Amino acid sequence: MNSYTETEFFFVGAIPYQMYVQYYQPSQNKNSVPIVLLHGAFHTGTCFVKTPDNCQGWAAYLAELGWQTYIVDLPGHGRSGFVPDFPLMSYQRIINATVALLEQIGPAVILTHSMSGIVGWQTAKTHPKLVKAIVGIAPSPPADLLPATTKNSHEAFPEDRPRIQSREDTKKYFTNSNTFPQDNFENYFCSLVAESARISNELRNVEGRGLYIWDPQVLFDIPICVITGDQDPRHPREVDAETAKYFGGDFIWLPEVGLSDHGHMQMLEHGNLAIADLFINWLHSKGL
Repeated sequence: MNSYTETEFFFVGAIPYQMYVQYYQPSQNKNSVPIVLLHGAFHTGTCFVKTPDNCQGWAAYLAELGWQTYIVDLPGHGRSGFVPDFPLMSYQRIINATVALLEQIGPAVILTHSMSGIVGWQTAKTHPKLVKAIVGIAPSPPADLLPATTKNSHEAFPEDRPRIQSREDTKKYFTNSNTFPQDNFENYFCSLVAESARISNELRNVEGRGLYIWDPQVLFDIPICVITGDQDPRHPREVDAETAKYFGGDFIWLPEVGLSDHGHMQMLEHGNLAIADLFINWLHSKGL
């Protein structure tokens, strides 16, 4: 019998940028602070529900351990529904929806992945009292740490259509690690969705349009931990370590704690629950 209940879903945020929220209620609330799981680009909250080979995901595991757990589909993604101007949808729409969720459920731990890293930094900047801690899984850095590119650079994406993740790039950047369940690649690939070109350009700081923090000390009172695997091609150790350092946070390089061969999709790889134990213990060390 599960030691948690998956309750009915609900929506937060302003139409058409509403955000779907799925809630896991533990049988016993062993932690007074809830945790919110934010997925990365081309994904939905399903990446926290099950692994491609049908093993337990982080959401149910956290709930079993007594955490009130919320997973979302970011606006315009999956179950959140259609956004008419999706290619032009900006990060601010996601940040607004995240703030709306926190205002409804109360201050929470935010776990971000990849693209949603910026959502964590910006939410903490604008609403610090709503953020108890941030766990960044290979998180995107703030624009402060990125050079501004030009509109015509190879980093810019046309904003007249959404981005679609190719099979080639998926294998190169998302499923390349030794711990990814390779036999279930097709099951995983079918779960990917389109991404906003505007957000992708803001992520890369095209024309300086990225989201800046300017004063990282505004986040120094919030516990921050960045976790990175040794087989993540877009997140070398020195880059993510610099992100953690910028915010005065902690950095965990997985091989140094005996968890080698992990890539970008840590929540879907073999050994995913050992990584969950890692950040859970870190949260407890911060009094959460």
